[in-house]
Amino acid sequence: MEEVLSAVEIQAIIPHRYPFLLVDRILEIVAGERAIGLKNVTVNEPYFQGHFPGEPVMPGVLIVEAMAQVGAVALLSRSEFKGKLALFRGIDKCRFRGMVRPGDTLIIEVALTGLKGVVGRGKGQARVDDKLVASGELIFALADRGSKEDDSYQE
Repeated sequence: MEEVLSAVEIQAIIPHRYPFLLVDRILEIVAGERAIGLKNVTVNEPYFQGHFPGEPVMPGVLIVEAMAQVGAVALLSRSEFKGKLALFRGIDKCRFRGMVRPGDTLIIEVALTGLKGVVGRGKGQARVDDKLVASGELIFALADRGSKEDDSYQE
């Protein structure tokens, strides 16, 4: 698959920066509907120092965060959401089926399944070498950047 968005272009859409930008490229995107992203997992990732020494494994929570970032790129690529934030609100039915290690290429697919008001949902999957390593249903809320809005958003 060819690159559609580079890391620099991704950073123009979502606010994440090193070391918390967990998507290197977007390979495919249909704005507001779905996206496929890529994360090259390298041994020099800061979390590998402690997770786990001698047996490096990418933490599952970071795989889920990578799915959320790919979903945010898909959503925030819609012109009416330009400049907004997609806040991670929750995850349902999350399952981990394999380990992600240094040298792996994580392919992350997220399909947005609904948006009602400021709250939305998506389904995500992460794969290494065509093997499913994680999946889950993501829940997010849209917010304005820099606002101090009430954080009690409702579904």
